[in-house]
Parts: sequence; C-alpha cells; structure tokens
Amino acid sequence: MATLLHLDASAELVDSRSRAITRAFATAFAAAPGNTVVHRDLHADPLPHLPHPELHWAAPLRSGGAPDPAAEALQERLIAELLDADALVVDFPLYNYSLPSALKAWIDHVHVPGRTAPSAVSEAPLAGRPAVVVTTRGGDYGPGAPNAGRDHATPVLELVLGEEMGMDVATVAAGLTLAGRDPARAERARRGEREYAEAVRRARDLGARLGRTLGARE
Repeated sequence: MATLLHLDASAELVDSRSRAITRAFATAFAAAPGNTVVHRDLHADPLPHLPHPELHWAAPLRSGGAPDPAAEALQERLIAELLDADALVVDFPLYNYSLPSALKAWIDHVHVPGRTAPSAVSEAPLAGRPAVVVTTRGGDYGPGAPNAGRDHATPVLELVLGEEMGMDVATVAAGLTLAGRDPARAERARRGEREYAEAVRRARDLGARLGRTLGARE
C-alpha cells in the first residue's frame, strides 16, 4: 500500500487542464490495490501566508520570537502530510510567468531548513521520494519561441523539491492551452491539443508505474 499527496493550485475549478492531468495521475496511482490518495486543493481551501519569519526554520535554528502556536500547528500538519506520503503530485498553471500564490504559500510552509531540507542538524527525510510537477502554459515556451526561458515557476519547484528537499522530480508540461481562444491560430490550437493529450497520457503512465512500484514495497 502507498499514499499519494495530490495538490491542486489552479484557480479554474471546472475546465482546468492542469487539474485534469494530475487527476489522471492520481486515478492511475490509486488503481493499485491498497493505494490511497490524500487531496488538498490549495486554491479552494487556501493557506495563509507564512505569518512569522521564524517558521522558515526548524525550532533548533530559530533565533527570534516565538511563532503563534496555531500557525506552528498548521505548519506541522502540512509537513506531516508531506512526510507521510510516498509520492507527491502537484499542478500549477503558469500565472504571470510564475507560480500561483496558493502554491507559493504551501512551499513556504513545508520547505524548512533543519526539518525538510538538509542542514547541519538534519538529513533530508524526503530524499529519493518521487514528486511529479504538472504545469500548463497558455503560450509557447519551447526552444526558440518568444517566451522561451520565461517560465519562472517550474524551475522553482524543481529547485525546492529536488535540489533542496532531495525529492526525485519529474515534470509534465503542456503548452498553448489558450491558443484555442484565437480563431486565427488554428494550427497552434491543434498543437496545444496534442501537447495536452500527451501530457495526460504521460501522467497516467507515471501514476500507474509509481502506484505499482511503491505499493509493492509496503
């Protein structure tokens, strides 16, 4: 048996492509016998901004005033939710070339040097655990495109979850999701549909493979 933590951050609650891709992943993961999915909707049930600077650090590394106990308790619940999961999948549309603020608030709560990130007083408890980050982009961000290099969200997730927290990060991306709104760009819209279909297929395959592999370990 294995547990997946499934995070959604899209503001679109009905027709979101990023949500559809993570849903395909989670459904395939849960198909393995005994596997479970814990779902947190970061947009519909938003987290507060981190209210105290000392919450950026594990307790042994703090040097300022004490955080509010309720804020600390929330952070502990979020960290425990992540540590209890065998895998993570998270969606994020590219908003203004960056992360949705709802997802940034979650990152600020769970990325804690001395607790979830390596430091002199702690090893990385999440080292090697799979994390699948799903991003959708309204335009074309591929090599040679005008927006190439302007995705300032995906590198943040790959850095924080991968390099900082030690997780094994895989990225699933679909572009041109807004091309269908312009009738003059039919070919770009068709390309966007192909990218979306491929992203769903890849997410489903990843979810099924990880679900079987992680479930068999328990």
